[in-house]
Amino acid sequence: MKKMGMFLGGLLLLMTTACSEEDPSSTDTAAPPGAPAGSGGEEVEEQTEVVEGTEVVNIGFSGPLSGAGAYYGNNTLNGLTMAIDEINADGGIEVDGEMHSLNLVSLDDQYLPDETGANARRLVQESDTPVIFVPHSGGTYATQIFNEQDEVLLASYSSEPEITQQGNDLTMRIPPTYDAYVEPFSEYQMERFGPKLSMLPPSTEFGMDWAEELKPVWESLGGEVVHEGSVDYSMDTDFFTVVTNALSDDPDVLFVGGSSEPTAQVMQQARELGFEGGFLIMDQAKLDEIDNVLGGAPDVIDGSVGVAPLVYDIHEGNEQFIHDYQEEHGNDPGSEAGYHYYAVYIIAEAMQEAGTVEDAHAIRENLDDGLHQVPEDKRIYDVSEVDEQGGMTTELRMAVVEDGEIELVDFDD
Repeated sequence: MKKMGMFLGGLLLLMTTACSEEDPSSTDTAAPPGAPAGSGGEEVEEQTEVVEGTEVVNIGFSGPLSGAGAYYGNNTLNGLTMAIDEINADGGIEVDGEMHSLNLVSLDDQYLPDETGANARRLVQESDTPVIFVPHSGGTYATQIFNEQDEVLLASYSSEPEITQQGNDLTMRIPPTYDAYVEPFSEYQMERFGPKLSMLPPSTEFGMDWAEELKPVWESLGGEVVHEGSVDYSMDTDFFTVVTNALSDDPDVLFVGGSSEPTAQVMQQARELGFEGGFLIMDQAKLDEIDNVLGGAPDVIDGSVGVAPLVYDIHEGNEQFIHDYQEEHGNDPGSEAGYHYYAVYIIAEAMQEAGTVEDAHAIRENLDDGLHQVPEDKRIYDVSEVDEQGGMTTELRMAVVEDGEIELVDFDD
């Protein structure tokens, strides 16, 4: 185990001002059968510069760029933009003897799956995007209804295992699946704090799925679930009541998660109400971001287990990216930025291997070959393959907080 000091700098979190927006144009094109309804979101002003004299390939994005998920959505967009800017600055990509630039077309869906579905249709119909990035599970499922029919590769940033278990031949899952975290997180917290677990995940599909996966694992290890609740971050701003209820049976461990900012507020409320146990944190929230939201609060996050923050795992493959991100944005990159940055390079290399920027099936079939062509200094994570189902296989570690310090732990330890 490698112990690392807590990052306590008071960096400001960028919210909805990170990207400016403009009104979208309307479209009268009918939705494909079975596609979710929705009006589509606002388009973000273009931030990427294409190379003069090259063919342009539009890369689509639909994610939460306003509302409660704006911080998370803009972080994903930052990773995409940095990679595309770098590729274009190097002259673009050569595919089938012709140079191409990448152009990012971004639409806001406010975390609403119906809006994601409408956005995805619009991106295909208006911008002819061969690839669309969607950074949440609800939007991923909405897009999977028709992405094969529309022949567009869906690059999903969600750790839902089912995303690549449904036989969708045009899906790429970027992060590892959350089920890999459940047992090691549970073993660590049960050994350290005790067997009584109170569950307070977000009331999203992802949060409920995480809770459904966690409960039987916790019980199989000899633990007891003493409370099953949830919190609606889109509606609740005062967490006193839901946290009080979650603590009513004196749990040893509290299961929380969602975006980092509201998760931090829930954890702080629990400490203020006298909770002295551990936090088992879903993989979306990040310990370093939670600490930054609270202005540096080791007493709050002490006793937590969660995914390893990117900036606590610096190596040759991500050192330059982390430095450049800090220079450009004034704060640390989270895993959503790092993974999206890496995924752009994988897809760009896959296009070159496939010899096409249009055939989504050929691009999908060459993702694993593309992964192994990515330059060493762009390999943000230790990813061994893109498997046959389209999932990136990443070596995993977890982060724990002991004595106010983040400590990275291999799952084998």
